[in-house]
Amino acid sequence: MPTPTPLLLLDLDNTLVDRDAAFRAAVADFLAEHALPAIDAEWLMTVDAGGYTPRAEVARAVHARYGERAPGPAVRDLLDRGAADRVVLSDPVRGALVRALSAGWTLVIVTNGRTAQQETKIRTTGLDALVHGWVVSEAVGHKKPAPEIFHAAAAGVGAGLDGAWVIGDSPHADIAGAAAVGARSVWVSAGRPWTEAARTPTRTAPDTASAIDSVVDAPG
Repeated sequence: MPTPTPLLLLDLDNTLVDRDAAFRAAVADFLAEHALPAIDAEWLMTVDAGGYTPRAEVARAVHARYGERAPGPAVRDLLDRGAADRVVLSDPVRGALVRALSAGWTLVIVTNGRTAQQETKIRTTGLDALVHGWVVSEAVGHKKPAPEIFHAAAAGVGAGLDGAWVIGDSPHADIAGAAAVGARSVWVSAGRPWTEAARTPTRTAPDTASAIDSVVDAPG
């Protein structure tokens, strides 16, 4: 009986790509273009909360702070395309993905967000050529940590979740989501301490490349 292909489910923002760095660069350009205080970059990053604040709320906060100095179309472009147009895939993460593919893993991106924006990131960085598929919450109607989005990811490549791993930076969306479907997980800490009392990841890694390698090199 053939051995099932191992399944690795990967978060996108701030896991495979540094979404916050890309958005910060977009914010800096936006503030400079509209002669707004450069120091306000920290305020806008806080409001954005790593992309978890709904876009409409961020837009309202920007308009309330700047009024006509921040034209509506420019704000929409910042929120719709700012990060998507600037994300890059680092060489270490690219190398880890290639090693996972060579080792026979099936790779699927599981991401919350809007389909057009997230697919732009996937294609801009060349991730579309390095994974077997992806699911976006808007497209499937379920957000992480809902089990449905993980089941959709597995079904999309004809796999099951038995033996699957989830890698991500969010304790709530990724690690709790993995636990809900019985998958093992690696939390990408980026130097942060784990503070969740209700659950713990199977493993912790300082960065995404290390997280991927830890699963590929020692999956058990």
